[in-house]
Amino acid sequence: MNSSISQIVIAVLGIGGTLAAAVITQRGADRARARELEHTRQLQQEEREYATRQAQLEARRTCYATLSAGTRDLANVMTKVLHALERGEVTEELRSDLDRARRDHRLRHAEAQMVLPDTVAEAASTANRHLGDLYGLLVRLDGGAAQQGENVDTARERMDQLWDHLWRMRHVMRVDLGVTAPDQGS
Repeated sequence: MNSSISQIVIAVLGIGGTLAAAVITQRGADRARARELEHTRQLQQEEREYATRQAQLEARRTCYATLSAGTRDLANVMTKVLHALERGEVTEELRSDLDRARRDHRLRHAEAQMVLPDTVAEAASTANRHLGDLYGLLVRLDGGAAQQGENVDTARERMDQLWDHLWRMRHVMRVDLGVTAPDQGS
């Protein structure tokens, strides 16, 4: 009987071992699949985050290009008005161009304020303030309503100062986009 019990015990242990090995193997496979699924989820999350960052960067880049183009357009029209004032030849067409450029710039600036990070918004607001001041001066000079101390020379000085603010805004934008190092060209 001893030998029969030994054989039964060996058989039970053999079957139990076989079943346990199958369960252990299955659990290992399940864990491997769970790790693989988690890794896949993590990769998908990282891809979504990367795509979001790229879309945000592209949106800022587009915003910056639009704002910069509008700002430069207004500054260029102001330069034409300044030259026309020096010659005494300001036309209705030029006045109309100035008003159009200012409206376009104001719209672009307002749209950009919803997207710009603080450092860029500060530089853009400074440039916008100087654009507005110069616009007012040019309109007063053209309309014969210049205040004391305002003349074409004053307008030329402010135009020169304006370009410094426009270059500063451009620099801050480029730094934000990672195109220019923060310490370059400030």
